[in-house]
Amino acid sequence: MFVITQSCCSDAACVSVCPVNCIHPTPEERGFGSSDILHIDPEACIDCGACADACPVDAIYPADKLGTRDKVFIDINADYYKRNADITSGWNQIEYPEIPKLPAGLRVALVGTGPSGGYALRTILDRTDAQVTVIDKLPTPGGLVRAGVAPDHPGTKGVLRGFDLLYRDPRVTMATNVEIGSAPGQVTSAELAEHFDAVFYAVGASESRRLGIPGEELPGSTSATDLVAWYNAVPDKEAPPIPADGTGRAVIVGTGNVALDVARILVSPPETLATTDIADRALRILEQQNIHEVVLLGRRDQASAAYTAAEYRALATIPGVEIVVHDDPGAELPDFGRPADPENRRIVFLFHSAPEEIIGDERVEGVRVRTGEASHTLATDLLVRSIGYRSTPIDGLPFDDERGVFPNVDGRMLDDAGDVIPGVYALGWAKRGPSGGIGTNKICAEATVEDFIDDAAQGRLVRTTREVKEFPALLRSRTRQVIGYRGMRAIDRAERRRGSEQGRPRVKFTRVPDMVGAAGWRKR
Repeated sequence: MFVITQSCCSDAACVSVCPVNCIHPTPEERGFGSSDILHIDPEACIDCGACADACPVDAIYPADKLGTRDKVFIDINADYYKRNADITSGWNQIEYPEIPKLPAGLRVALVGTGPSGGYALRTILDRTDAQVTVIDKLPTPGGLVRAGVAPDHPGTKGVLRGFDLLYRDPRVTMATNVEIGSAPGQVTSAELAEHFDAVFYAVGASESRRLGIPGEELPGSTSATDLVAWYNAVPDKEAPPIPADGTGRAVIVGTGNVALDVARILVSPPETLATTDIADRALRILEQQNIHEVVLLGRRDQASAAYTAAEYRALATIPGVEIVVHDDPGAELPDFGRPADPENRRIVFLFHSAPEEIIGDERVEGVRVRTGEASHTLATDLLVRSIGYRSTPIDGLPFDDERGVFPNVDGRMLDDAGDVIPGVYALGWAKRGPSGGIGTNKICAEATVEDFIDDAAQGRLVRTTREVKEFPALLRSRTRQVIGYRGMRAIDRAERRRGSEQGRPRVKFTRVPDMVGAAGWRKR
């Protein structure tokens, strides 16, 4: 019997290869996208191992090979089928997709290399003969997988291995270190539309929503987006001002998976983080900082918390860290007005709570919080908001500022009048907002590419009149440091080499010039 464990990304590659349909929920079933992991039916599994071979993040193991920490997933997988008795397994029937006749010589641009971009690229290559130019503003690909997945979750990053195989396809041209916009050195959205038959925007949602309370601008108040980017080595992200002699407490507003990731990183022993690919700049500060307690504020009760069960379970694996939950708004609370106990590392969930004011003269010194009917002050040096995300507008493209997405119908982007813009598509979080993980983005990307295929087959695209060689010439005229696949691989090798010297998976570059140099541009 095989078992799916915590690092499951819901990619669902395992579902499609299972000959007895014993992995659920499938993308067509209820609960897919909201379930934190997929589950193998222990009664129907025939031990073929196809699912383990297909899993991009190495989350599937034989039950007798599980480590002590993961044995709990034997019961978690089995319990799913006890709770969902209507789900049945059985031998699969092969279904063949319709293959429409498409115009010859299609050229596509894909902006963004996160999960949505990667799965869109795979579907385009599998279902069409189009030539694809993949663009990313950073020299390194990966999007949210590289810049957002916690350093202590290396398994999830395994999905990038599959995308790397796609980048090697002879129909794919990589163009990283290229930004879309109207500033000098950038390529405009209009120019992309002019040079390609279709353009896909898989640009994610990297802008954090604000609290809208007094004191939010004080030093020491930051967003989870910026903090995660800092410790994941996104170039040119400044360190949060964490004093070595402060209160020892951080407060996070929000209880989603990102909030739990941040809490786990802040209280994890530095020696544990030193074995990951966390940025050197973050490791140095976290080794010096004095945060021993993280308090997470949730507006409603624990049952309404946004985190997944798998992410919550991960907290229990941090050595020497106590998990405390306050879910009764009328119960007596600990004294958060004094500094945290330096002898005790803990994560505290404070539900029925919302921040009212961030307190401090020149920097954050505390936060005023209402828990139930009571108002009280938490002493803290670091306030992190993790209450939602929105896409960043791109000059020349329509943008729904209220929802924080690019306006669209089924991925087809709409202009300001509400009409479909031929050949322009939004993917993933840029399409539907910041909901769902890797598996949800895969389904979203595949559906949008199918819409593109239908548009191409029905003659709804405006074909480019530009020659193939004109776009590379345009790129060179804007920035001479465009990085292709060989340059990307050179950066990857350099980071891995730096990591091997320290016994770590990699040591990431944190400055774009260093990345460009590693790609070989210093020699030119």
